[in-house]
Amino acid sequence: MGNVPHLTPVPSGESVPEDIGASMAALLRRCALGDEAAFAQVYDLTARRVHGLVLRVVRDPAQAEEVTQEVYLQAWRTATRYDESKGSALAWLMTLAHRRAVDRVRSAEAASRQDTTYHQHAHTVPHDTTAEAAESSMEARRVRTALAQLTTVQREALELAYFGGYTHTEVATMLDLPVGTAKTRIRDGLIRLRDAMGVGQ
Repeated sequence: MGNVPHLTPVPSGESVPEDIGASMAALLRRCALGDEAAFAQVYDLTARRVHGLVLRVVRDPAQAEEVTQEVYLQAWRTATRYDESKGSALAWLMTLAHRRAVDRVRSAEAASRQDTTYHQHAHTVPHDTTAEAAESSMEARRVRTALAQLTTVQREALELAYFGGYTHTEVATMLDLPVGTAKTRIRDGLIRLRDAMGVGQ
């Protein structure tokens, strides 16, 4: 798509229009054709919202700025992949942002684990510590397996609510849904997650 447009710093204090669904979809279609002016409009309309989501996930202002820029670069390069029939343009962008932010957190955690592992190899690890680590790893695998059994919309809502720490109202806004629909997806997702993990059985 040619050169990536220059991105200005994330705006602060500007209001974000709530009803931007149709215009966002049209702008993304123009972005897919390489329209830099359309991309600038997408950025202006959504930067505060995207940056706010990223900041709540990574919890570090400097990293949030970096990840936000990465999100928009990814959006510019992959605008052709946006499918209007699968959801709103804002939901697509917020999903990109959430995934990118989660990837950054996981990357940081992996680096931290490598450092910890290096230091642990310098001395004998007590048996109970090893057992706890194994149990924790098995539990994480169970959760990942259970999450994979949810529908895409349930998993998306559940990840924002419970891993992103957002309220039902915030999840509804991010996914461009009525609050009632967001609550239903979260509730149904929790039920399926519980069943998949065999909780209470």
